[in-house]
Amino acid sequence: MINLSQFWRRRGRNRKSPRTFRRLLREFERYDRIFKGSQGYGFLDWDVEEQHMFWDGGLWNYLGYSDKDMKSISDPNKCLEFVHPEDRASLSEAIARHIKLRGPGEAIFRIRKKHGGFVWAEVRTQAIRKANGHVQFTSGLVFDITKLKEIEEALMISEARHSRILKASNDGVWEWTAEHGGFHFSSRCWEQLGYHQNDDDLNRGFDRLGAWRKRIHEDDLVSFDRALNDHFMKKTPFDVEYRILGKDNEWRWIRARGQMAYAADGRPWRMSGTNMDITELKRAEERVINAKEAAEKANKAKSEFLSSMSHELRTPLNAILGFAQLFDLDTNLTANQRDNINEIKKAGEHLLQLVGEVLDLAKIEAGRMNFAMEVLDPVAVVKDCISLVQTQADARGIKVKVVGADTPGLKVFADRRRLKQVMVNLLSNAVKYNVESGSVRISLRIIDGSACQISIADTGKGISEVMQNRVFQPFNRLGAENSHVEGTGVGLVICNRLVEQMGGSMGFSSVEHEGSTFWFQLPMESSSDEEVPKRASSVVDADGSAERTGNIDAIALNFEGRRKILYVEDSLPNQRLMQQILSRYPQLDLEIVSEGFSGLFEARTKQPDLVIMDINLPGMSGFETLDIMKRDNVTSGIPVIALSANAMEHDIALGKKAGFAHYLTKPLHLPRLISVFNEVFADESSH
Repeated sequence: MINLSQFWRRRGRNRKSPRTFRRLLREFERYDRIFKGSQGYGFLDWDVEEQHMFWDGGLWNYLGYSDKDMKSISDPNKCLEFVHPEDRASLSEAIARHIKLRGPGEAIFRIRKKHGGFVWAEVRTQAIRKANGHVQFTSGLVFDITKLKEIEEALMISEARHSRILKASNDGVWEWTAEHGGFHFSSRCWEQLGYHQNDDDLNRGFDRLGAWRKRIHEDDLVSFDRALNDHFMKKTPFDVEYRILGKDNEWRWIRARGQMAYAADGRPWRMSGTNMDITELKRAEERVINAKEAAEKANKAKSEFLSSMSHELRTPLNAILGFAQLFDLDTNLTANQRDNINEIKKAGEHLLQLVGEVLDLAKIEAGRMNFAMEVLDPVAVVKDCISLVQTQADARGIKVKVVGADTPGLKVFADRRRLKQVMVNLLSNAVKYNVESGSVRISLRIIDGSACQISIADTGKGISEVMQNRVFQPFNRLGAENSHVEGTGVGLVICNRLVEQMGGSMGFSSVEHEGSTFWFQLPMESSSDEEVPKRASSVVDADGSAERTGNIDAIALNFEGRRKILYVEDSLPNQRLMQQILSRYPQLDLEIVSEGFSGLFEARTKQPDLVIMDINLPGMSGFETLDIMKRDNVTSGIPVIALSANAMEHDIALGKKAGFAHYLTKPLHLPRLISVFNEVFADESSH
């Protein structure tokens, strides 16, 4: 530390008067108090010629050093030992540069604390030189800047973090300030448009905001300004998407989000925000929309095709099955003739079933399959299905065995028709893909008291491990497409989805060259406490078709009095079929017309008790004819039933919405037709 004699020597070599001495002493004491009270500050006076440093102030005491340590600290050759090893070289360079060059000396470095750790310090000095330019003294200040460095480091970390986030997000940053009256766009904002920060096109003029707005699509500029104004005035969130022209004259999409900061008096002061390039997202959205529209068009085209195919096949089937059913009323047929008629009916029913399967696949894919659930005996269903494939199994010498049929309490809650569809498909596969003289084992058992599991195991070639993950993929035949076995590759897909939609599950196991086992589980009881009604033979299914069981002799007209029926149908075979059917019922009078206009005239003039109407009529459709009848006071009370080959689900829904009393589908099922007559005329009798 500087003592009085040193201070006196520094102030002058000559002795002064006592008054001067006292004044100087007071001055010294004042400076000494200031220096000693300066915690964290060190005052340095370095005598370069004598190679000695004079220190004052509280810095070294603040760092934990005592007066004993000052000898080493004041030695220029040792003082660097108190500096952090990583900072010694840079500090030495700064000292050498300060001594060699004119001007102030500055440096930042770390000083070691006596009891461990370091503090950040900054030194600022000024050199006193001789006439020859050599430095005689350099004096200055060393002070603790640790807190400043911590704040600086925290700011750098925060800035680096924000920089990483922005870089990762690929967003541009912008800011408007009232103080400077302008916008700042980060380089990333312009890079999103394909520009470089120093592009000549970009730097024409000084109004960057004007340059930006000029590129915004004119249709989006209004919404941009509205969003900005609403944020200013109503303080709603500023979040807007707009198109902007890039350097390549291609439109890009930007999503801008920002937040306004307000001054104490409520005036807008600063607004900061980001620009996100959402061009690819918008293009992806456009592709999705286009794909959705294409899929909807394709789905519509498929539905139209299926509807058209169904209609075109059901129309001739109506005549085939309708006239075949008429022979059931003929008592003069020989046994051989009845067998022949039964074969015709079987072939027609099979073709109708194929049409139904095509529609089923379409409905399953659309998730619109409907079910008539009831409690069933699975053993009875299994036996019925075995009879359908027995001939095929016998032809190949394959034995079919049932295990667990006598298990008590075996019941399933399922749709009978869909359950048979699943069973027949799995049994048919077990026979088709089996080896000659192989076997099929059907097992039934109860799982956890709540589900019935049915397994079908075969001794066929099995499925390779490579193919097993493709079993339930549509139109995948698992390598059998090159074999002699026919198939489409959709059967297992349909089975799996049918079981799932009936509340069950399906799976399989297979060993190549040993065989496969397919199983499915169905719940044993309904989730409802209400009794599940059994379906009568004449009840219409969800798709409008009737179960084609029962005999026409079992259903008779059960009303009294004569009834007039008007049939609007343009197909001559269908007209003859209806004539021959109703001619067997003397209490029914039938009138037939071929198109809608004639039907309206007959309905107004002859007031029939019932109208049977086709949908696809020439000139005026059945829907249009019905609409006119409903709006005419003369004909509005006449019940109208539809009889159409349009059997798709949406066709039936449209028919019900239009106001048809019943919607029957072709091929015509005679018991169902008579049942509808009884229902309609029974309702009339009750009024």
